[in-house]
Amino acid sequence: MARIDISVESDISGSARVKQLEALFDCPVTEKSKLHWSGDFPYEAERWNVGLIVGPSGAGKSTILRNQFGDPFEFEWKSPSVIDDFGSVLTLNEISHICRAVGFNTIPAWMRPFKVLSNGERFRVDLARRLAEVPDPIVVDEFTSVVDRQVAKIGAHAVQKYVRKNNRQFVAATCHYDVIEWLQPDWMFEPATMTFTRRSLQRRPNLDVTIAKIPYAAWRIFAPFHYMSAELNKSAQCFGLFVGDEIAAFAGMLHFPHATVRNIKRCSRLVTHPDWQGLGLAPILLDKLGEAYKAMNIRIRSYPAHPALIRTFAENKRWVLTKKPGTFGSRKGQTTGLDSSWRQGSRPNAVFEYIGPAMELSDARKLVQT
Repeated sequence: MARIDISVESDISGSARVKQLEALFDCPVTEKSKLHWSGDFPYEAERWNVGLIVGPSGAGKSTILRNQFGDPFEFEWKSPSVIDDFGSVLTLNEISHICRAVGFNTIPAWMRPFKVLSNGERFRVDLARRLAEVPDPIVVDEFTSVVDRQVAKIGAHAVQKYVRKNNRQFVAATCHYDVIEWLQPDWMFEPATMTFTRRSLQRRPNLDVTIAKIPYAAWRIFAPFHYMSAELNKSAQCFGLFVGDEIAAFAGMLHFPHATVRNIKRCSRLVTHPDWQGLGLAPILLDKLGEAYKAMNIRIRSYPAHPALIRTFAENKRWVLTKKPGTFGSRKGQTTGLDSSWRQGSRPNAVFEYIGPAMELSDARKLVQT
């Protein structure tokens, strides 16, 4: 059985201030400061993907993390845009996929340097680079320490989901116990008590969401985060997905003009606020609108160009691909596959139509017509 047996020693200063402290607080006079951790740490006894070292400050988390798994890799962020900081061997599709996986989906933010990003954006793009460029085990110290707790929980959920799906190994140290239910570690170690426990995978905590029609003015909240134009037609019907009292996702719906068909609406704008990216809230919102419109005999279409959003719709059985994404300058009818669609100089809009179930007509009218 694997064990921890770590000692850390450092000389005690003989300065005047230190001697004053010793006298003031009756500290025992010693020449060295000694810290020692000893106990069982059988993390390799079973297969695992996610490990967590958790406990209060000063408990030895960082020391044990580095002793057992090595120092966390330190990245340089020096490019004019974070997208250029990723390794040159990675394709844009690969980068977009990994950014989507951790909830860093705001393309305007991809074009900015790391130093101007918010703490939440820095946290997510740093995770993306680690997943893309660092070999197993991926080691993160002070996990979620510099972000608000909502972003911390969502980021923890997003990273564990990617790690498990791709059979990677990820281990983090943190003083925050609130991420445990979201990170869902296969094992957890608490240095303060030298306690090692295994955990079975559980569902993440539920979020209570509501969907409602909202004023056009709400678009101002989401416009800076849309990957295309910040403009939205004034005639758009606007809907929001709320988590509690906080609006987290937005959809703007427009009538689709057609020479012969008059019952099609299109999703003109679909955005999740950056603080809530990584939980799939925007697709939930559009699925629900699809149910409502279908009950009213209205077809609903979406025209995503964001590669992550295209993948999301392609994986959703409630939607069918009616037109593959193409490129600027392509001949009529010429298209590219989903995996190779995003190329320099292209605008790879795909077309998807909702084919899922319908909700009760009375519920649909309350949602769409109120």
